Amino acid sequence: MKYYLIAGEASGDLHASNLMRGLAAEDPQAEFRFWGGEKMAAVGGTLVHHYKEGAVMGASEVLKKAGRLLGNLRSCKRDLLAWKPDAVILIDYPGFNMRIARFAHSKGLKVFYYIAPKTWASREGRNRQLKRYVDMLYIVFPFEIPYFTQKGIPFVYKGNPLVEAIDKADRSPVCEAPSIAVLPGSRKGEISRMMPVCMEVADALHSLPQYRDFKFLVAGAPSCEPGDYDQWTEPRKDYVSLIFGRTYGILANARAAIVNSGTASLEATLLGTPQVVCWSTSPLTAFLARKVLRVMDHIKYVSLANLIADKLIFKELIQEDFNAPAVTAELRRLMEDNAARSQMLQDYASVRDALGEGAASREFAKDMIARIKQA
Repeated sequence: MKYYLIAGEASGDLHASNLMRGLAAEDPQAEFRFWGGEKMAAVGGTLVHHYKEGAVMGASEVLKKAGRLLGNLRSCKRDLLAWKPDAVILIDYPGFNMRIARFAHSKGLKVFYYIAPKTWASREGRNRQLKRYVDMLYIVFPFEIPYFTQKGIPFVYKGNPLVEAIDKADRSPVCEAPSIAVLPGSRKGEISRMMPVCMEVADALHSLPQYRDFKFLVAGAPSCEPGDYDQWTEPRKDYVSLIFGRTYGILANARAAIVNSGTASLEATLLGTPQVVCWSTSPLTAFLARKVLRVMDHIKYVSLANLIADKLIFKELIQEDFNAPAVTAELRRLMEDNAARSQMLQDYASVRDALGEGAASREFAKDMIARIKQA
């Protein structure tokens, strides 16, 4: 059968690649055509468009790149019609994929949405579109079960594919020195807002005798280049290193981590690294986000692990609260207070237990194939 997949960022590329392996294992005749990245390309098939060419985040960035996004939509629609897949599989990336869902449905194509849009956090109006244009929704967080049940949207839950991705990953150390991980995000806008504060923290800790030998390891995002970090890392070569392609090794062996809110915070949880989550965005996006969260009063946290646990496992320093003194103080607490570390790791274990046994991708693939055959 023919599968057309669309992933718009690094995390989607990871999850889509594992799903493709599951589909190929269950369907030896599987053919893939996709929008994604290197991980999907490594599985096989035809890469139509790399996610690096279109990734944006926040209202202000979307406005700046609206023309390019519209062009990508037109190109994708033409390609879908020309290839005529047995199923269109949309991976997260709702700003783009919800439009493709509507188009594919109107052309009689079967539409699966893998890793649901976070309508429980914002844009609840998309639920009507999910009901109308998506044949099956595949969710990956246990707290989504009651939400989508209440909304009357059919879904399948088999666990979270990040568990298996981390279980299979290379976690070997990247340096011998004690280290602190810095994950400033996957987009250039996030990096430009996170890195100045993170480097202030690095300077402050490096000036203390007990942290003089620590290395600050910055995990380079797959969608970025060294030049996106150089202005902050180059002046600090003695104690700051930029490393690409080793995020799990960086996180797994760090004493603590500064993590941009998103998938990375859940990765740190599953790897057992104490963390402080930080988030900073443009004033426009922050204003809109706060308006949304005032309406969505059931959303208590911005981090996935805190949402899964329904408690504040680790601190979230958001917008004005994200500053060097606050981050420095929290990192020191995590590294120097053994009771705080132990409690955090204990809470991490409960999150891991809630996310399944680590075979989600293949189970999702089996379900998709069965539904295609039923048609």
